[in-house]
Amino acid sequence: MTRWVDRVCRMLEAVIGFMLAVMVVLVFGNVVLRYGFNSGITVSEEVSRWLFIWMTFLGAVVALKEHGHLGVDMVVQKLPASGKKACLAIGHIVMLYIVWLLFQGSLAQARINWDVTAPTTGASMAIVYAAGVVFAVLAAVILALDLYRLLSGQLSDADLVMVQESEEAVQLQQILGENAAPPPGRAP
Repeated sequence: MTRWVDRVCRMLEAVIGFMLAVMVVLVFGNVVLRYGFNSGITVSEEVSRWLFIWMTFLGAVVALKEHGHLGVDMVVQKLPASGKKACLAIGHIVMLYIVWLLFQGSLAQARINWDVTAPTTGASMAIVYAAGVVFAVLAAVILALDLYRLLSGQLSDADLVMVQESEEAVQLQQILGENAAPPPGRAP
């Protein structure tokens, strides 16, 4: 199952890269056409907005899988292993519930907007809300897999804190390497 999730996330990264390239071409092409030729790509703004929405949700899936979301871990770091496990389990159960709510809401919005057409493309506005449905399904799989790994004892003590304190701390740790001393005030 983990290999399947890895493959899906690599595929999502490629899709996100393609969406970004299309978005850049549309926006840059539209700017050049407007200022250089007094014309433009009519659907550019709408499609770029949709691509941005989809990139955000798909990127959140990849970040969830890589545990790349930022969080505050100063309390959890000080807990014993059993406390860390309890916090991780509670956090994942709450996140699964939130993902369920997001799934229900996005699905309801997609159904409501199925017949609503976008102003310039004429495509269904359900495309926008489908991003939430796709995110909810993929995020639920990742969260359930992480929860299973926790409950089956497959996580090491180092894996019990699944957030990053700050981008700067992560970059500093990458620069200094894994064997470097922890920042002041943090226990090794």
